[in-house]
Amino acid sequence: DVQLMESGGGSQQAGGSLRLSCTASGGFTFGGAAAAWYRQAPGDDCILVSIIRSTGTTYYADSVKGRFFVSQDNTKNTVYLQMNNLKPDDTARYYCAADEEESKLWSGPRWGNVCEGQGTQVTVSS
Repeated sequence: DVQLMESGGGSQQAGGSLRLSCTASGGFTFGGAAAAWYRQAPGDDCILVSIIRSTGTTYYADSVKGRFFVSQDNTKNTVYLQMNNLKPDDTARYYCAADEEESKLWSGPRWGNVCEGQGTQVTVSS
């Protein structure tokens, strides 16, 4: 079975940095797919934070633009989310997912977790 496993979360003070990882296993490779990071804080909606397309181009939600950077290492079959200048509003559980069609990342990607399952918790204190 294909699995996308998130890791790298933790606690930071405002202004700090964290790098999240999303590693694929089970025969899936990121090379031909678009991947996305999502986050959800308790009581809030699930937000799509960032996308990296198979072409390498990216998308960021306005709330993280200029602070978060998504990248991909196909040799490690891993997608990263570098989070800089963290703010308390970034506190959430983060998840990753992927699909061959970018549009599906907004509606129901084929692989991974959209604000369900384990994810990785990021907590930012002021």
